[in-house]
Amino acid sequence: MHAAELEALVESAAGSRASSLTIDMGNVDKLDTFGAWVLERLSRQWSGIGAPVRFVGLPDHYRGLLDEVRRLGREPARAAVETRGWTAGLEWLGRMAERGQQDLGLLVAMLGELTLAFARALVRPRNFRITSIVHQLDRVCWQAVPIILLITFLIGCIIAQQGFFHFRKFGADEYVVDLVGILVLREIGVLIVAIMVAGRSGSSYTAEIGSMKMREEIDALKTMGLDPIETLVMPRVIALAIALPILTFLGSMAALYGGELTAQLYAGMSPEVFLARLKDAISITHFKVGMIKAPFMAVVIGIVACTAGLNVKGSAESLGLQTTASVVKSIFLVIVLDGLFAVFFASIGM
Repeated sequence: MHAAELEALVESAAGSRASSLTIDMGNVDKLDTFGAWVLERLSRQWSGIGAPVRFVGLPDHYRGLLDEVRRLGREPARAAVETRGWTAGLEWLGRMAERGQQDLGLLVAMLGELTLAFARALVRPRNFRITSIVHQLDRVCWQAVPIILLITFLIGCIIAQQGFFHFRKFGADEYVVDLVGILVLREIGVLIVAIMVAGRSGSSYTAEIGSMKMREEIDALKTMGLDPIETLVMPRVIALAIALPILTFLGSMAALYGGELTAQLYAGMSPEVFLARLKDAISITHFKVGMIKAPFMAVVIGIVACTAGLNVKGSAESLGLQTTASVVKSIFLVIVLDGLFAVFFASIGM
């Protein structure tokens, strides 16, 4: 309101050549950040020529504002240290290791909280939010069936076509059935479905919970005495743990059908021959290996997605970064978990 007048007074005072300056603030009723900064600028100009500046009659409730403004810009900006060569690589590696340690700690903490929430629900079954679980199951399972069937069907066709293309050189067409059956049931079926679910449902979980975090709805839940882990996270993780085995089964069957159709159209192998060879090539063990992996991968995807959603800060940029990180971390951990399961099952002879 009085900015122009204050600027004029400051300019006139700055042109003076007195040995000291005293500013009487006794009649000041209102002081904002602009006024405080103008006074601080005048004080620095006089201090620069060796003339001390005193403020008298300053109201106590404005003293903190002037002290805060006085601290601004006092320290010289530090020059950025440029790292090159192998030192830059070591710095990047150290930062990634630190970030990975922090992410791992968050995931372990979320797993612990989820375990406690599940234990409380077992003691008090009414804590299971059946309606929410069924709703999430519809979204992550039944609505995902068409895209899962399509993708796994195409994957089965591709594996069979490439198998016939290369195995035909050695006259080993029948071994393509072994390749398709074992690979789909043990590895590719559950892995492709888990990656699809991580990209489809995991990102959705992160976006939903992150949006609630931005709108302070999670704080509102805590204010009402509701546990966000029990209310938001547990139904989603349970729904994923139920959905992924179902989708894995359907996807594996679609991939096998794709392999059979390719064998019939591309290699001229009749369905009867394909099924007879498939029956000899696979066993119930191969099917169990794939199905055992599914719920564990589902829990990993759910925990990663919900943790990322709860870590959203308050901006659209943070929401986008956490959603991207959720999908990347979920896919990475799913592949790592699949490798660990492969070593485990090989060690026990499955």
